[in-house]
Amino acid sequence: MRQSTSGLALRVATFASLCCGAVACGEDSLRGLFVGYTPHERYEQSLRQAGLDQTALGREWLTAAAKAVSNPVPIASPYHEVSYLDSREAHAVGYRLNLRRGQRITARFEMESDGAFRVFLDMFVIPDNSDGSPILLTSGDSLEHELEYVARRDGQYIVRVQPELLRGGSYEITIVVGASLAFPVSGHDTMAIKSWFGDPRSGGSREHHGVDIFAPRGTPVIAAAKGTVRSTRPNNLGGKVVWLRDELGRSLYYAHLDSQVVRRGDLVEPGDTLGFVGNSGNARTTPPHLHFGMYWGGPADPYPALYQPELVPQQFAGDTAMIGQLARISGSRVSLRQHPTGSSQRLADLRLHTPVRILAGSGSWYRVNLPDGTLGFVAAGLIEPAREPIRSELVAHGGVMRSQPESGADRVESLTAGSEVPVLGAYAGFLYVKSPSGRAGWLSFD
Repeated sequence: MRQSTSGLALRVATFASLCCGAVACGEDSLRGLFVGYTPHERYEQSLRQAGLDQTALGREWLTAAAKAVSNPVPIASPYHEVSYLDSREAHAVGYRLNLRRGQRITARFEMESDGAFRVFLDMFVIPDNSDGSPILLTSGDSLEHELEYVARRDGQYIVRVQPELLRGGSYEITIVVGASLAFPVSGHDTMAIKSWFGDPRSGGSREHHGVDIFAPRGTPVIAAAKGTVRSTRPNNLGGKVVWLRDELGRSLYYAHLDSQVVRRGDLVEPGDTLGFVGNSGNARTTPPHLHFGMYWGGPADPYPALYQPELVPQQFAGDTAMIGQLARISGSRVSLRQHPTGSSQRLADLRLHTPVRILAGSGSWYRVNLPDGTLGFVAAGLIEPAREPIRSELVAHGGVMRSQPESGADRVESLTAGSEVPVLGAYAGFLYVKSPSGRAGWLSFD
């Protein structure tokens, strides 16, 4: 039997006071048990220590955390979502997106709540081996509700969001991907790049390990990141150069300078002048430009780290009162999409009056859960509340209402012969109905 919410709340409150003393308030009584753990892992271990993993809600919290990573929602940056958490239930959501090496991802969580509480933000990478489990990379501060990370390789990444137990309310999450480096030529952007990483050089005998940024001679060349100048020694190919080592361990290479204004050992901030655009070295016969390279365990394309896309996501334009509610499709052959755009992959065609659970809103779309558990996005204008019945159904010979639209699903209630029930929706050979007692369930009509 599931433990009562009030009884569990007392245990959680006692547990939370212990965690506050150990984690938030700086005491060491519990912290010492979990040195090296992320905030989420410390909370999970504390749940087990307090015996809360033996409660139904505690087990659901742990299961939700794993499911959010194994079945994340695919998104594209910039992404903004409005949703609702029921404090009586355990929640976690994973968001999956592609990142290029050098891109910076920022996730921010905001919740309408009367008091501060912890929300755990964790970043995972999906291994190239599809059979491998996602690997935890970093975690955000559980009280600041923000996470930042710079991708070290191209791949698919997951941001997991999970509040502590018995916390709920309306929330918003914003996930944006942008540059991790300032543009290295003052007053210019990636439109000034005219030669790309990997382009052939020396008749095809070698590749271009950087990008060429063209600008007038004497244009300031600036520090793209905070770091230390490692070398200004000239060489035959680059002429007058600057090597800068940033805080992430990347070596940034500035070549063909007209002159340098820094020396080895100088500490610089983003935007500080390092030198000026020229065409020294083997660029003497070309127009002035900066050769900019990034080395991070070998040469890496600096473009993803330099390109700054649109960072302002579309705000939610639907009805927030619908979030968390049962609704139904109001048009015929409505598409369930992978992303909140009409051009994204179509996952399914939904028939009129298909019931859906609205989980969140993004732009002019709802993120929904179909009766069979499939997740996706439906245009907000093609969904209506499922409060009023679409018709009535006479159960002439009696029937069984079930918890899911499956013949083997749990029995909700038996209907006597001659019962007349309001129909709220239809899906896969089942009607979603309300019994005379007010309970809702699925009734086969095949």
